[in-house]
Amino acid sequence: MLDHLTLRVRDVNRSIEFYRRALAPLGYVAKAHHEPTIGFGVDDGTPHADFYVSPMEGNAAPGGDAGDCPSPVTHIAFLAPSREAVRAFHEAALAAGGRDNGEPGPRPYHPGYYSAFALDPDGNNIEAVVDWAHAGAQGKE
Repeated sequence: MLDHLTLRVRDVNRSIEFYRRALAPLGYVAKAHHEPTIGFGVDDGTPHADFYVSPMEGNAAPGGDAGDCPSPVTHIAFLAPSREAVRAFHEAALAAGGRDNGEPGPRPYHPGYYSAFALDPDGNNIEAVVDWAHAGAQGKE
């Protein structure tokens, strides 16, 4: 079981704003403020954050800085409470400057898998998903 993960990004302020807007439909808010790193988590009244956005550090290439080299592309899937939230995530991610990487809809991975994909400012593939494997998620609107 994971407690949290950190995504390293080239422009931390741009990415924090992207995730603040894109994850709002999933109930995520900025919770842990360890500037310049910000932790996001579900707005549940606790201080726990499970997704952190942090700047790349150090030289990415000889003689360069982190801005000279793209971040490694990562795929992160966030559990959504409903298909409506998946659609709202996709819309919010695109409105926040993300690029479409898969419109909301069922996926052939297995029955009950409904998701949407957007590329964040660094090209990371971000997904919101309702999955039959999670109690109460199948077909929930």
